[in-house]
Amino acid sequence: MAFFQRKLMKTVLLKKPGDIVIAEFPEQQREPGGVLIRVRSAGICGSDIGAYKGENPLVSYPRIIGHEIAGEVIEVDSDEWKFRIGERVVIEPYVYCGKCYPCSIGHTNCCERLAVRGVHVEGGLAEVISHPAALLHRLPDSIPWRLAPMAEPLVIAMHAVRQSEVESGQHVVVTGAGPIGLLAAQYALTLGAWPIIMDPVEERLALARSLGIEHAVNPAADDAVAAILAVTGGRMAEAVIECSGAASAIRGAIDYASHAGHISLVGWPRGEVPLPTALITRKELTLRGSRNSVGQFPESIRLIAEGRVEVDALVTKTVSLDETPAIVADIAAHPENYLKVTCLI
Repeated sequence: MAFFQRKLMKTVLLKKPGDIVIAEFPEQQREPGGVLIRVRSAGICGSDIGAYKGENPLVSYPRIIGHEIAGEVIEVDSDEWKFRIGERVVIEPYVYCGKCYPCSIGHTNCCERLAVRGVHVEGGLAEVISHPAALLHRLPDSIPWRLAPMAEPLVIAMHAVRQSEVESGQHVVVTGAGPIGLLAAQYALTLGAWPIIMDPVEERLALARSLGIEHAVNPAADDAVAAILAVTGGRMAEAVIECSGAASAIRGAIDYASHAGHISLVGWPRGEVPLPTALITRKELTLRGSRNSVGQFPESIRLIAEGRVEVDALVTKTVSLDETPAIVADIAAHPENYLKVTCLI
């Protein structure tokens, strides 16, 4: 009796912390309401490195990792009119339920039953994936595949800036000059704000300056509060975007913010951080968490296409799918050597 055998595809499989391999699985079939995508590129995120190191509590094992994904449409439902075969797309990896309270008020990014690719469900570091049509965004030809995955970290940064209600003319302290911090500072510039980026690594501060971020402060070498006072004319920063997850930076955000200032917390700390609640009350600060993003992929793609946010300078290296397990291990061992790595598939 004859039967149909599905073709095998390569994936990057995290079997358990510290154990990452290229593994073959049956090629994914299109799911109801989904679009089948031939993955062309993917980004390696800090959360992937955390999963590899066993420090990401949201990840279960074994898991195909990857949530910064771009590819080409290869199959659609006969009733699907939005996308055509051959179109280039970026996926929005946050699959929400649409029924819980956050979803009911448009906060699908923090859905109570959120399923993020590569974290809660299988990720996109694979040759073929199926993804909901409603969570796909067209990618213009002007954005090369190796840069396309940067649309996802950019929306993380954009959401954090928006959570702090940044306006033109304001000063915005960004703590942490990693990929999210550098993108947040650049996005603040597009809004007409004045970013002040802080990081203890001088090389990253130099990169920030080369991207047009005039004010860069090393809190390990300089008096951060005094530096912010000088730049802001004594007011301090109307907004603070905390991107590092470091306890000292989270605590410092309270000092860096002006009275009636806004703080958004996008960096994930390793543990709970005590905060001076009396000072928060005296300053009447607004503190907000910032998780994922909602409704910002079209703007992110446009900003990259127009060159208004420089993402190329953040990509340290581009590798093949087969090289990905080794590069994940090397990033985990030597994080100082990398900002962002993308993978061509």
